[in-house]
Amino acid sequence: MNNPAVYDPYQGNQLIEPLGPLRSRKEVMSILTDLPKRPKGFDSLPAHIALHELLRLRDFHVPSAVEVQLFQSIDLMIRQNYRYLNPVEPRTWATVSGEAIQRNPVRAPEFGAAVEGLSGTGKTQAVLRCLNTYPQQVVTHSTFPRIVGPHMQVVWLSVDIPASGRSADLAAALMIAWDKATGGQRFRETLSRRVRSGMPMLEEWQQVASGHFLGVLHLDEIQNLFKLSALRKRSKRSGAEDAPELSIVEDQALKWILTLMNTWQIPLLVSGTPDGMRALTRRMSNAERIATSGHHLFRTFSSNDLSGFRELFLDPLGRYQFVTKKLTIDDELAKLILQLTAGIPRVIVALWIGAQRIALERDKGDLTTADLKKAAATYLAPVAPAVGALLSNDPKRMARYEDLIPGEVEFWTQIMSRP
Repeated sequence: MNNPAVYDPYQGNQLIEPLGPLRSRKEVMSILTDLPKRPKGFDSLPAHIALHELLRLRDFHVPSAVEVQLFQSIDLMIRQNYRYLNPVEPRTWATVSGEAIQRNPVRAPEFGAAVEGLSGTGKTQAVLRCLNTYPQQVVTHSTFPRIVGPHMQVVWLSVDIPASGRSADLAAALMIAWDKATGGQRFRETLSRRVRSGMPMLEEWQQVASGHFLGVLHLDEIQNLFKLSALRKRSKRSGAEDAPELSIVEDQALKWILTLMNTWQIPLLVSGTPDGMRALTRRMSNAERIATSGHHLFRTFSSNDLSGFRELFLDPLGRYQFVTKKLTIDDELAKLILQLTAGIPRVIVALWIGAQRIALERDKGDLTTADLKKAAATYLAPVAPAVGALLSNDPKRMARYEDLIPGEVEFWTQIMSRP
């Protein structure tokens, strides 16, 4: 019997071998954690030097349970899809060439996953950190079945959907990202054309991506495929059930995304804010396919779970105090920070940095709650209205900010609970 410690269910697949070993949850948590190195005597550094060390906290990252699940979903999608695309199998080349679309009605299942969260909850950073755990984004095989000479495999590609939401702009973004990742100029001629046609460009890109066995495509800012009603209309909402009108920018882009996953056998990971996810579920009749590998909701921290917030996030962050007299990390401090940030991770880190800048400028050797409040009122002033709207849980106030509009978690929950 095989030893479970060394057993590899994908052994012998040339596409999967470069991905590295299968990792346990503990290993995933460790590899995703980023705690900036603290210099010796960091709490007594001269203020002008401490300010520069302080900015290292922008790299601070402690993965949540949802992020670990997200890594597992991505890893499962890539490896399982490659299982169906083993290059030694004849059917693989029928799929890559497009012949299987007509000849083979029995295809591999679609692989899709969704990541949702308010702006600042860390969803995009989590996706990119997960993708960058693979040893290489682009792998060059010196030999490859049915191909003379070396062949390039692209493990992942991440692209922001352009603000226009149009197919031609999406195609251009995909082509630019592909050439940047591969270090080539495969799409140089197409991109140089004065007039760009969306669907032909998208089809050209997908043929290249399929031929180079793209492991997973990440499309971020999914909400850019849709447009919300004007602020004036959104502000008239009477409640959460009175959702703002959402309309698609261009049918072609959304239809192509479906075709990519359904026909060309490229796993798809989409991420965006709740308004984009709501639009996606309402405008896509077979939205279940987007969540076949999981829906991952990145939440803000809440005062309802102070112990969880402290243990996971605030205690590790609180170790970085560049003063001699440190602020005590307790429940009262946790409540204050949540009140000033609405529990948004990116804002919490910004607040912690801002408060210490104020403390260092004061040069009294201590950090106080007054520093936190002053940082919120000064450095973080631009986000204060949005923080207040989120804390209020008032749909009318939240409707002023497109990325604070609540999503429909129940929809995804129902999908994932289906047998």
